[in-house]
Amino acid sequence: MHKADRLNKILNVIAAKPIARQDELGRLLRKNGFSVTQASISRDLDELGVIKVNGVYSLPHATVARDTFGLSGLSPAGDNLIVAKCAPGLASAAAVRIDAARLNEIVGTIAGDDTIFIAVSSVKEQKIVIKKLWELFEA
Repeated sequence: MHKADRLNKILNVIAAKPIARQDELGRLLRKNGFSVTQASISRDLDELGVIKVNGVYSLPHATVARDTFGLSGLSPAGDNLIVAKCAPGLASAAAVRIDAARLNEIVGTIAGDDTIFIAVSSVKEQKIVIKKLWELFEA
């Protein structure tokens, strides 16, 4: 599998569940068919800008641009909001794609020029939506 696939999987895993240790992340990656070492995981986390917050890995506020919508980051904001960052001028198009996906967990979206506010009902749904959105915008 390619490095980009591995990096996307790391982002998806971290968005889906709390991961506190590199060996735990490595075990999940190997379970999904990736050949990794502690050193490669460490380099990948560094390259992605993943940090630890309250003892668990946290998604970066900006990641590599994704597909033609230029999605560059998904960040939780409070308990009921996700802030999505896009390339300038593409937030409206990305919001249309999000709305078209009809994710039950999403209450609504508001798009600006390069930012989308995505409302959800709870923290649990926030984590589920972040995972689904990364999958929706995978290159």
